[in-house]
Amino acid sequence: MQIFLDTTDVAALKTLAATGLVDGVTTNPSLIAKSGRPMLEVIAEICAVVEGPVSAEVSAMDVEGMLAEGRKLAAIAPNVVVKVPMTKEGLIAVRLFAEEGIQTNVTLCFTAAQALLAAKAGAGYVSPFIGRLDDIGEDGMQLIHDIRAVFDNYAFDTEILAASVRTAEHVQAAAIAGADCATIPPAVFEALFRHPLTEKGLQQFMLDWATAGQTIL
Repeated sequence: MQIFLDTTDVAALKTLAATGLVDGVTTNPSLIAKSGRPMLEVIAEICAVVEGPVSAEVSAMDVEGMLAEGRKLAAIAPNVVVKVPMTKEGLIAVRLFAEEGIQTNVTLCFTAAQALLAAKAGAGYVSPFIGRLDDIGEDGMQLIHDIRAVFDNYAFDTEILAASVRTAEHVQAAAIAGADCATIPPAVFEALFRHPLTEKGLQQFMLDWATAGQTIL
């Protein structure tokens, strides 16, 4: 499963990308607003750090506006993926972007039926928001299973990008469910490395090694 970072913090991104484990980046209007910087500048910086897909979201709600904004975003770098809302207008724009060879990510997906429409429109990615479904008492991870089944039934090329990921357990469950990618906050990425038994075992190994008085070099 590909791991994307959901962030506009370029400094943190540089540090985490150095692990070689970051496959791409997603952004959204809220993250851009939080950065306090011009969107085009932020996206360009991120694209210079990460070779993989970088999702940049349109703000227009009409087809022509989405097309104009999407084309401008796509011109920033070859790895920009235009992020489009899961609306009728959004999917019309997705179909037209596909004809132009512009990659898209359909965001705010909450049902397998919506994902089906996104795939039929030619989306490169569809982003089911698992955490937000959990918030209202539904099973967000079941949505990943359902979309996986639908896409496999019809051999769609659209990739499932698990979004609204809150925990390391979410990442693990999304991988088991067959998500192609998960986009996660930097803090969740850091949490993937850790387990109390790993830390406890390492402490014991280091204690035993120090007691043995050996060296490797």
